Amino acid sequence: MTFRVPLLALLASTFALITGPVLARCSQNLVERAWPEVQLASLDSLPIAAGNSPSRAVISFLGHSSYQIDSAQGARAITDYNGVNGFGRRPDIVTMNNAHSTHFTDDPEEGITYVLRGWPSRPGETEAKHDVAFKDMKVWNVPTNARDWGSSAARINGNSIFVYAIADLCIAHLGHLHHRLTKEHLEELGRIDVLMVPIDGSYTMGQPLMVDVIRQIQPRMVLPMHYWGRSQVERFQGLMHELDADFVWPDRRSIEVVREELPEKLTVLVLGGNGGD
Repeated sequence: MTFRVPLLALLASTFALITGPVLARCSQNLVERAWPEVQLASLDSLPIAAGNSPSRAVISFLGHSSYQIDSAQGARAITDYNGVNGFGRRPDIVTMNNAHSTHFTDDPEEGITYVLRGWPSRPGETEAKHDVAFKDMKVWNVPTNARDWGSSAARINGNSIFVYAIADLCIAHLGHLHHRLTKEHLEELGRIDVLMVPIDGSYTMGQPLMVDVIRQIQPRMVLPMHYWGRSQVERFQGLMHELDADFVWPDRRSIEVVREELPEKLTVLVLGGNGGD
């Protein structure tokens, strides 16, 4: 069963459950899946979103920096695919970054149509560039730099921001971003509705800088990732007050987003619960 509720009702129901047991260039309401205590394995036969809009997706948090995105026509992508989070779900597209082994794998499971690496991975390649389509999902990347953990040097184009477009709904995953974005990065990204943001505050970049990146991109919805406890989320929440963001803590790891129903106010959804991983 799927149900649609306005944002204030969702907040009220979320808080009731707890007490019991960006200037984007678009607009969004929120729909949650009625699966109490969702287990990751139970999502394999995920029914896709009610409603007639083609600009909709079900987004599920898999752990660390991996999200699963299911489109209205059944295309499936997994972000920062590491061979563990989401393994066995037969994705059509996987995207990866190689900052750490938890963000990529050299042994993706069989049957994946597109394996997209976000760093130069072929001899002579200076940057990774992808632009693919599967059913109603289009995926492309915007290369950014990454730190070289063995020195103070930057690895040019060592990370990618991946964009997943389903009709007019645009979802972006920042990967292992290590710096603010340039005007050229922002132009390549275009309008972003839903933004997946690492909030660890150290391995990627400090939380105040990450808030600056959110301000640069101006999404309607932010999905935190790459964190290890509630304290990191609470610090991020405090910093996001300057953007006047609402915070919602669903009791599930899956939501449905519809472009025409995006919240008017910047909204942060903590799909990972209290602990992230």
